[in-house]
Amino acid sequence: MPRPVRRWVRVKALSAEEKAVIAAACEDFIARTLKSRFLPEVRPTEFNYPVDIFGKWRGSRYSFIMRYRSGFPDNLGEEFNAPFTRLDHVEEHLSDIRFNVMWLRHTGQWWCLHSSVTLEEALRLIESDELLWPIC
Repeated sequence: MPRPVRRWVRVKALSAEEKAVIAAACEDFIARTLKSRFLPEVRPTEFNYPVDIFGKWRGSRYSFIMRYRSGFPDNLGEEFNAPFTRLDHVEEHLSDIRFNVMWLRHTGQWWCLHSSVTLEEALRLIESDELLWPIC
C-alpha cells in the first residue's frame, strides 16, 4: 500500500487579543439578540428551564451555551450547561479570521452547517437559522 503524501499547511492561530475581541463581539450579540429573543425572563417550571445564555472559548472554538436549572423534585435547583452552536476557527485561512458554524445534533455530534464565514456573517447566520437557536 502506498504511503500517504505529506504536505505542509500554514496555519494562523488566534492570539489572546483576537480571542478577546471575538468574545466581546459574541457577548454583545448574546446580550443584545439571543437573551432578548430566547430568554427575556427566567420562568421556573417543574421541568428543566433555561436561566442563562453565555459563551465560552475552548481552544480555537467558541461555544454558545444555554444554562438550565432543574425543577424536578429529586434534583431541585441543580444546574447544567447545554451548548447549542459553536464557531470553529479556520486556521488554514491566513488573510482574515474565518469560522465554521457548527450545529449540535441530537446524537451529540457537531455538524458543520456553514464553512469559512466571517464573524459578522456567522452571527447573522445564528440570528436567522433556526437550527442554530437554543432549545427553550
